[in-house]
Amino acid sequence: MPYPSSPDRDRPWVMRTYAGHSSAAASNALYRRNLAKGQTGLSVAFDLPTQTGYDPDHELARGEVGKVGVPISHLGDAQILFDGIPLDKMNTSMTINATAMWLLALYEAVALEQGAKLEDLTGTTQNDIIKEYLSRGTYVFPPGPSLRLITDMIAHTVVHLPKWNPINICSYHLQEAGATPVQEVAYAMSTAIAVLDAVRDAGQVPQERMGDVVARISFFVNAGMRFIEETCKLRAFAQLWDEVTRERYGVENPKHRRFRYGVQVNSLGLTEAQPENNVQRIVLEMLGVTLSRNARARAVQLPAWNEALGLPRPWDQQWALRMQQVLAFESDLLEYDDIFDGSTVIEAKVASILDGARAEIARVQEIGGAVAAIESGYMKGELVRSLAERRARVEAGDDTIIGVNKYTETEPSPLTAGGGTEKAIFTVDAGVEQAACERLAAWKADRDQNAVDATLVALADAAKNGTNLMEPTLACVRAGVTTGEWADVLRDVFGEYRAPTGVSAASSPAAGQDALAAVRERVRSTGERLGGRLRMLVGKPGLDGHSNGAEQIAVRARDAGFEVVYQGIRLTPAQIVAAAVAEDVHVVGLSILSGAHALAVPTVIEGLRAAGLDDVPVIVGGIIPEDDAAMLKAAGVARVFTPKDYGLNEIMDEIVTVINEIQTAV
Repeated sequence: MPYPSSPDRDRPWVMRTYAGHSSAAASNALYRRNLAKGQTGLSVAFDLPTQTGYDPDHELARGEVGKVGVPISHLGDAQILFDGIPLDKMNTSMTINATAMWLLALYEAVALEQGAKLEDLTGTTQNDIIKEYLSRGTYVFPPGPSLRLITDMIAHTVVHLPKWNPINICSYHLQEAGATPVQEVAYAMSTAIAVLDAVRDAGQVPQERMGDVVARISFFVNAGMRFIEETCKLRAFAQLWDEVTRERYGVENPKHRRFRYGVQVNSLGLTEAQPENNVQRIVLEMLGVTLSRNARARAVQLPAWNEALGLPRPWDQQWALRMQQVLAFESDLLEYDDIFDGSTVIEAKVASILDGARAEIARVQEIGGAVAAIESGYMKGELVRSLAERRARVEAGDDTIIGVNKYTETEPSPLTAGGGTEKAIFTVDAGVEQAACERLAAWKADRDQNAVDATLVALADAAKNGTNLMEPTLACVRAGVTTGEWADVLRDVFGEYRAPTGVSAASSPAAGQDALAAVRERVRSTGERLGGRLRMLVGKPGLDGHSNGAEQIAVRARDAGFEVVYQGIRLTPAQIVAAAVAEDVHVVGLSILSGAHALAVPTVIEGLRAAGLDDVPVIVGGIIPEDDAAMLKAAGVARVFTPKDYGLNEIMDEIVTVINEIQTAV
């Protein structure tokens, strides 16, 4: 079967670091430094407002601008971002989904301004919206219209950008959301089937060109710590992709059916405790996707050792790049044929993953396909259940994580010494958001508003009548439309969407039930003393869509006896306060991984106090540096939990303690 084509020593995989922050100018400077150090492609991280279709001055963007990526609001920002970088010679990966069409249009416009030919552009827009409903949460529109945007983009690129990958089917985030190897392969393949079926049925691409469509579908996978299992997973992926594209879509050319994938090793598997251990984790995970020549990644990007602490610095990113370069150029990895061929152990494990994946794909198809499995909550529920089981194994010590649940004794780390974790991570300047808003206002003041209005009307008409949306989107780019304006028009036509949380489908595994029973008794007795069942509001303020932690807290709190109020992601502080008032809760738990805690959390606390809920404590969980944790506690937060606090029963017990402390004090 066709595996990914294997690089050689002179041309190893595309080497990237996932990067972008603060502003287009700051990110451009970072990219140019990284390219000078030997990076061979770009992997652009966009901030959450850009990913979810908001301008920097929108209420939901507060505290999020420039935090987890670069803010791109219009053509002027895109011009600055890629200034001095010849796009016709660059392989650019853009991690963008709901607004992928918009960012590709911006990229096209900048490339043409540089004098590039569209047919020479190489790169990838992630553009996998299915996994956004399951994991990252940066979806905007309902599944049907979202699939239409993907279909329109694919039809456009087949004709105009033949070397571009218009979609990157993304199993990476599925593993982070709890997927087993079987689920990761099955749900990613189900997504690919949904996309290819939509393209085939839309009629924009003739049947004889379906091979060209398949040839430009790429995948983005996760590489976890189970080295052999990860190697076998990729070999199973390649076999199944060959099987599906040949049998379901009649693609005869084996080159078109080649499984092409890039990889980022598991960022959420990195630990805050003993973070130096993350270096060897990253290297081992990288080997899992490079050591097997017949299933080797075509592009690799590595996280930095300190991503569990916060944003990595340029030096940390350089370290991650050097890991790849040492492996590719100093070792003999690229000199031999596949060392796993003929192994009965590998063959048996690959066969096991394939059998399980085929069965799970069949279940999804019985439901009606990936979109129906999203709308019904089936896939989300399965992932929440799998993640609950994984967490239980960690809590019980059945799955060992060095420095977290075993061998926790440690010497002070010189990597984080000298002033706390703030010195070991990159901090986005507090003035970034205001500067972005000022640039946005200046851009709007300097454009032809009549041209903007006309293109937005044309965009709305195309959305309503079924016309391919790529051309009207390109017209919007040229007229100076902003990210938020483009997305707002489509919101008006398509509507917005709130995906199922999957919480109701999961429960705490049997392991640890004795400890849970003790917590449950404390919850019951405390509630009885206060006159009713204890109620907890779990809130996700801002645009951070990584809801795995919030969902696991909600599941464990419910199983511990709390009445849980969880409304999902993307809430304003005012909405969280309103829910706390309406539900008469005893405690509010906020989950934030994007770095927006410094602004969002105090705003919620102020709102609760203004509403008279002084007796409702606020607890916070997320990737929160020590200095920020101290600031949050000074602002009134009762407890701060970070990734090192992995024991959910202990967290539940501590929450009951907090409630008792507050109620005793009032």
